[in-house]
Order: sequence, then C-alpha cells, then structure tokens
Amino acid sequence: MGQTFSEKILSKKAGRTVRAGEVVTVSPDYCLSHDNSAAIIGEFKKIGVSRVKNPDSVVIILDHIVPAADEKYAQNHKTIREFVREQNLPHFFDIENGVCHQVLPEEGFALPGKVIVGSDSHTTTYGAFGAFSAGIGRTEAASIWATGEIWLRVPETLKVEFHCLFPEGVFAKDAVLKLIGDHGADRANYEAIEFAGPSTGEFSLSSRMTLANMAAEMGAKNGYFIPDPLTISWLKARTVREFDVVQSDPDAVYEEVLSFDLSALEPQVACPHTVDNVKPVTAVAGTPVQQVLIGTCTNGRLEDLEIAAQILKGRKVRPGTRTLVLPASRRVFLEALRKGTIETLSEAGCVILNPGCGPCLGAHQGLLAAGETVVSTSNRNFRGRMGNRDSAIYLASPATAAATALEGKITDPRTCR
Repeated sequence: MGQTFSEKILSKKAGRTVRAGEVVTVSPDYCLSHDNSAAIIGEFKKIGVSRVKNPDSVVIILDHIVPAADEKYAQNHKTIREFVREQNLPHFFDIENGVCHQVLPEEGFALPGKVIVGSDSHTTTYGAFGAFSAGIGRTEAASIWATGEIWLRVPETLKVEFHCLFPEGVFAKDAVLKLIGDHGADRANYEAIEFAGPSTGEFSLSSRMTLANMAAEMGAKNGYFIPDPLTISWLKARTVREFDVVQSDPDAVYEEVLSFDLSALEPQVACPHTVDNVKPVTAVAGTPVQQVLIGTCTNGRLEDLEIAAQILKGRKVRPGTRTLVLPASRRVFLEALRKGTIETLSEAGCVILNPGCGPCLGAHQGLLAAGETVVSTSNRNFRGRMGNRDSAIYLASPATAAATALEGKITDPRTCR
C-alpha cells in the first residue's frame, strides 16, 4: 500500500515508515513565530534551558502590529529583538518586511519536502510549495526552541481534484470559499488536504497560496500542492537551499476524494459570522458597505493587487466607502509600485497601508465601528475579528472587493469589467 505526501515526509523525519493516525516525534526544518515571540520567550525561559537548541531552525518575522501601536507592543518588540541578539538567531525579519506567510516563501524557507511549523494557524500557506506546514501553539514553539523536537499526529488526507478552468471574474478565493461553504469549517479537522486534479497546473502560485492558506479554515492540519516546474522555477530564483519534491504514491489511501468543477463556479462571499456561511455574491448584492480591505496574507500578492487595479483604474471608490490596500510584503509593495499598480489604486481613492497584518486581526489600523460592514479579502470573519463585535465582515476575492469599493455596496465583479 502506497503512502500519502504527509506520510512520506513524516516517515523520513521519523526515520521509519509511518501511517495516518500514528504519533511521531520529529525535528522541524523551521519553526516560525511573529509578534507572539514575546510570549514564546516567556514560555522558553520557564523550561529552564539557556540556549535555543537549533538557532538555524528559528524564523521570527514581526508583522502583526507594525509599527508598534502602543507601549505594550513596543515593549514586546524590544523583548524579541534583545532575545534575537542574545541567542544569535540568524533568521530575524523586523517590521519593514511584511506578513510572515509572504516573507517566509520570498526568503527561500518554504521548500518542497520540508517540515515547517509555526505559531500561527495560517502556517498551512507553505504547502503551496510542497512543504508539510502546520500551525502549532506558543508552548509547543517554546518546546521546539528548547529541544529541537515536536510530536505530530500523522494526518489522514482529503484529496480535492479541480477540473476545468475559472470563468471570467472568478478566482481561487471563490473556489476555496465555495469548498468551505459546501463542506463546512470542520470538514478537514486535523486532516491534510491535497489540492490536485488536471486544473492545478493552471493555478498561479498566488492562487495556490490562497488555497493552502485557507485550508486552515476547513480545520486542516496542512494543505498542499505537489510542486511542478512553475514552483521549482520560482523557488530556484529565491534560494540555494536543497530540497526534495515529495508526492503521494499512485496507490495512496485517501480519506475521501472530492471533485470540484471550476467552470460552474461564480463569485462567492462568506457572510457573517462564520467562514462557512458562504453564498453567491448575487445573493447578497446591494448590501451597503462602509469599508473594503484588499490584501493580507490571503490575497495581498501582486496578482491580487493587479486584479483590483484593473477594476479601479480610471475610476474612484464610492464616497463613504473607505478602501484599504494592504500589500503582503515589502517586495510586493515595491513591485506594485514599479508597475504603477500602487499609483492606480491610490488615484482611485484607496489608502495604502504598510505591509503587515494591520486591520486583519483587529489590533490596529482600520478597525470597524459598531454597525459597520466590511468586505475583506482576508481569511476570517468571526465576531470581533476586525476590532468590533458589533460589526459585520464579508470575505471575498480582490475582484469582488474592488467592485464593492466602486459601488459602496456588495457587487458582482462581473458587472464592473
């Protein structure tokens, strides 16, 4: 009997053949953390060891509240910087770099066949590059710093096969929202999701990152694509580190195989207050909106900003509809700046924010007032996510978000092209 992608990678790390359901102890290739590193440092010191076991495996990227919004966050950042210097950690990225889930791949850490864990649930993003990547808790991260090891349960695998091509005005965000809406936010609890099928070769890397990112919203431990020439070419331009492409065996056993016809898809939105409360955009079109957010680790790449700019070019966002643009990283921002995309968005009336997590988590920047509604390209819409429990968050693609910004109400992007 063959092995799945996850079984193969964890077998190699465990030094023996393992199957879904087993618990294994492994040494991750990389352990990611961000602003929550301050809390992890506290847990690390409780363990009683003085030095990080494997400094080269630790990657810290400040992104959640950057620049620091108040004295507490400033002190946390200071604590992290001092710890990095004290431990001589080589992979530290300060506030100017952007969201961890964009920066880590750009810096050549998200590699095929690697085991990557991170103290952030959307660590699943790196599966877009063929890594086994999973979110963990802060205490687990501190333990990895101290021991270099973690135990993981080998996940069963749900396979999603994509067929046909996206219709005009429909994108990867629509596909993953539809998938979650049809099958539920708990459908893949502690499972791996293998995104496969004849259409995946047509997906851009940005689209793959969107799908892998939101695998977490189905409860998945990890979500991934098998690397192809597009992936390898992108990675080789960004790293000299070695990697091995891993793929499931032809006779691997899957928990279930789902078939997804992209040609039948239309723009989707996740309605308040759960990510699986998904409806076609036409079902909620006309809903007044006070704010639009385009960007984040889910849809803040150059491709996403260009999709929005194509709709907004030569037009103005609706007065009274604040439109925030959040590039996922400094590299994305600079590329969008050079190509004129930032200029187009700014001329349309958008507010350009510094790369980071900003309004997505509701800690600072673009918080909502009671009774306000936002259309966001981010990944979560539970109560209070953007700073106010009495507000409403709709999740959508960059195209739907841009069309909504133009009209001041939820709008089908196919009517604005």
